[in-house]
Amino acid sequence: MIQQAVLVALGGAIGAVLRFGIGNSIESSEFPLSTIIVNVSGSFILGMLAVMAINNGYSEELMLFFGTGLLGAFTTMSTFSLETLTLVKNDNYTLALVYASISFVLCILFAFVGWELGDRLEIG
Repeated sequence: MIQQAVLVALGGAIGAVLRFGIGNSIESSEFPLSTIIVNVSGSFILGMLAVMAINNGYSEELMLFFGTGLLGAFTTMSTFSLETLTLVKNDNYTLALVYASISFVLCILFAFVGWELGDRLEIG
């Protein structure tokens, strides 16, 4: 149990730093592009990783480190929620709806694409 917690913590630290770096490297405007980028790319990678784990029998430790830790900290539902709420509170209802819709659709679409791509890869 302690080893599993350490794996999640280490992965989470890396994911959080990656998220921070991307957030700071993309110029912020009224539209929260950096959050969409991390959530969509994280959904894609997790979709690919999940099916590859199923197909190739990846260890629980690997999935805890990458899936729960790294990608769990890299992607961010809480930031997405707060940014959407901020747009609403600033009376940007249309932009809030566009942001939420784009995020929702692209994250699911890219998780699917990642899953399909991972299912076709022959990586053991």
